[in-house]
Amino acid sequence: MIPYGKQFVQEDDIQAVIEVLRSDWLTTGPKVTEFEKLVAEYVEAKHAVAVSSGTAALHCAMYAAGVSPGDEVIAPPITFAATTNAVIYQGGTPVFVDVDPNTLLLDPVKVEEKISCKTKAIIAVDYTGHPCNYDALKRIADRHGIFLIADACHSLGAKFKGKKAGTLADMTVFSFHPVKHITTGEGGMIVTSNLALAKRIQQFRNHGIDSDYRQREREGSWYYHMVDLGYNYRISDIQCALGITQLKKLPAFLKRRREIAGYYDKCLLGMKSIRPLSVSNDVTHAYHLYVVRIDFKSLGKQRTTLFQQLREKEIGVNVHYIPVHLHPYYRRKLGTGRGLCPIAETAYEEIISLPIFPALDENKMNQCIDALILSCA
Repeated sequence: MIPYGKQFVQEDDIQAVIEVLRSDWLTTGPKVTEFEKLVAEYVEAKHAVAVSSGTAALHCAMYAAGVSPGDEVIAPPITFAATTNAVIYQGGTPVFVDVDPNTLLLDPVKVEEKISCKTKAIIAVDYTGHPCNYDALKRIADRHGIFLIADACHSLGAKFKGKKAGTLADMTVFSFHPVKHITTGEGGMIVTSNLALAKRIQQFRNHGIDSDYRQREREGSWYYHMVDLGYNYRISDIQCALGITQLKKLPAFLKRRREIAGYYDKCLLGMKSIRPLSVSNDVTHAYHLYVVRIDFKSLGKQRTTLFQQLREKEIGVNVHYIPVHLHPYYRRKLGTGRGLCPIAETAYEEIISLPIFPALDENKMNQCIDALILSCA
């Protein structure tokens, strides 16, 4: 089976992890700090805080933004549920806003319509690796005095108008899950240029404590304060050692993902029933996912049938994502349902993700494309 996504780990990655296992620090040590510094430098942000997962990073961002019961946070429905789960963790209420029909990204015009006196923040999701319209969203956020948070778990290495993901919002969240651009096994990071926000996140990832073990060791002190209720969202030196070596390969990984996407685009050009998502002229896409929309009505075929046919041909296609507001939990908790975000709901019925990862070679790309075209014939 050709998976839709896969990590790319080499011998230098393995050796970096082994070196940490032989060192004095397995967690909260120097590799964590080094990884944070390197990611901050790469995305051109002032501060970076590494945590145990992309979900933990989202939760940290919601905490740092001060989201609490009674607050609303605007988010798109086309995303993984973790994006809005993090709002609920803090007692806030996600407000789902429909997407642009061409990119499936948060529609700024519709965002403006949903702003209320309860709105605390906007979460912009860079779906598939395509940055949102941050100029428009930042104007809205600034006008209303609310936070703009970028869920850039798909877009490490992407750019909007020449500016890197990581510099486009008040806080930006990245994920290092194995199918992402680089991996730490599990892991995430929040980057920001606001020192106060970075300090709040650092405390929150460590039980709400105002210092860590290394700081106390340097000061020759055992004393600490728990200043707020936090979580154990720390990441280990083992993971960060892997992240450091992976980050060195990120330019090559991005180059390969863009080559694969370009090849797919060329093969699908002119196809009436299969259409890749649009890419804006002012972005540099990171291609975490390669998503196509298929006109199943004209084909006279259901997506379930196509999905099964492709899986039988060992093409590990997937669907990203079920709109969050249609999940049973959200229906029960928020009373959401069909009709709330019609553009997202229509798109969901048509989308399929094709395999895309750095080790995908031309033979396997052709296998994927040929199987898709034949199945849609």
